This record gives sequence, C-alpha cells and structure tokens, in this order.
Amino acid sequence: MKKVGITAVGEDHEGIVAAFTNFVFAKGGNIETIHQNVMRGLFGMYVEASFQDLDYRKFDAQIRKLGVDEGMDVSTYHATATRKRIAIFVTKEHHCLEAILDDAKSGRLSDQIAVVIGTESTLQDLVQREDIPFVAIKDRNQEKAEVRLLAICEKYKIDLIVLARYMRILTPNFVWRYPRRIINIHPSLLPAFPGAFAYQQAFERGTKIVGVTTHYVTENLDQGPIILQESFGVKPDDTLKTIKAKGQKLEADTLSRAVRLHLENRLEVHWRKVRIKQV
Repeated sequence: MKKVGITAVGEDHEGIVAAFTNFVFAKGGNIETIHQNVMRGLFGMYVEASFQDLDYRKFDAQIRKLGVDEGMDVSTYHATATRKRIAIFVTKEHHCLEAILDDAKSGRLSDQIAVVIGTESTLQDLVQREDIPFVAIKDRNQEKAEVRLLAICEKYKIDLIVLARYMRILTPNFVWRYPRRIINIHPSLLPAFPGAFAYQQAFERGTKIVGVTTHYVTENLDQGPIILQESFGVKPDDTLKTIKAKGQKLEADTLSRAVRLHLENRLEVHWRKVRIKQV
C-alpha cells in the first residue's frame, strides 16, 4: 500500500472536506486519518490515505489543482525517502542542537540535517562548522517570520522539523502544514508548567521531581501528543541553577532520542496518544 499525507490550509468555506475526500475516493484511496480545525476563519485539514497503486507525480499535480480551485494551499507528503531531511529551529541555547549534531557526526542519526534556522545568529558559527546552512530570521512579527520559514522549508524539502529550544510559538498556519512532523522539547512533565519559565515554576512550587517532555506540536501550546518523558529527583540542596543544569542535559538526551524514534518510523499516533513500536 502507498500512503499519502495531504494538508490543506486556507480561508474557511463550505464544501472543503467533501471536495478533498471525494477526490481521494475517486482515485481509489482509503482514508485512514482525517483531522480538521478552524481558528479565526483559517481552515486546516490533514488527510492520510492509502492506495493500492498510485502515480505520485500525477496525484500531486491533480490535488494541487484542486487546491487552487478551492482556494486552499495544498501540500502532500510521501514517507518514501529512506533518508529524511531535517530542519532544526533554534534561538540561543545550544545544548539540544549540539546533541543532534553529535548524533549526526557519530552515525546514530543517518538522516540529513538540511538547514538550521535561528531567531538570532548566536549559534551560527556552531552550525557552519559542521558545514550545514544556517539562516537567521529575526523578524519579531511571527506571521511575517513564518512566511520565510515556510519558504525555506519548501526550498530544502524538509521532512521533519525539530524545535531545539526554539523560543517562539508557531501559529496554526504553520503547524497545520507539518502534522506530526514537528517535535518540541519542553522543560517540564506536561501537562504541568506549560509555557515559559517551567524550571522556575517547578522550583518555586517545591516540586520533588523535575522532568522534560518531547511531544508533537499542535495548534494548542504544549498540548500535542507526548512522545517521551524523563525526570530526576530534586535534592534538598538543589538551587534553580542546578535544577536547570540537570534539566538541560535531560532535554538534550530526550529530544535526541525522540527524533531518532520518529526517523526510524517507530512512533504511531492514535487518538492523541503516541505508541512506540518495539524492534
């Protein structure tokens, strides 16, 4: 069976779902997953369909034409490439980025880091030493920044986006185009302490266990399907500084492992829960 992921994003109007599902059925496809959202007039839909036989190039051209007819920005994803292309989004913290770069250098990560995109240039030298393209997008307006983000991801034909302590909130307009293909690391055991300053919140609340969470990104902040969670005990003499240091090492290790699991096709999402397939 050949599988295709289809995303459609654009202005909400009647008949969109029927137009795309009927198209899939007309091509002999079986719909295995369908999700749709509307936020402030913006419509987003993800359809995963399987086919007995399919000419990918012809299918892509036809469904993009349907997108034009429906006023939707349409893209397709075929998980056929043996070597995936990765984009890493960063700000200025280096520990998670370094862990993934180390995986690539050691051979633990056989897929290609195609580009690193930063909200500033702090990590540019670190990235370029590895002969990887680095692009800084410093625009404070996230919607404007995402126009460039989308263009760069399309240019480098990105399969997976890794948020390695990327300190911006991606909008639904971006997230809906990469369903289950954006992985984030959060410095708490979600759902506790979402948002910024999670270590500080945990320290101030006197928690006895501090942890980190890797999850797929959705339009709801820090609420996407959880991939991995790891933790460590807080000692009586721990300070905010020591907690943060321990947490950052755990962040790097856990994000690195989650990325490898995704690229090994060992993660399955069912009803917002992630199942890790055993080998």
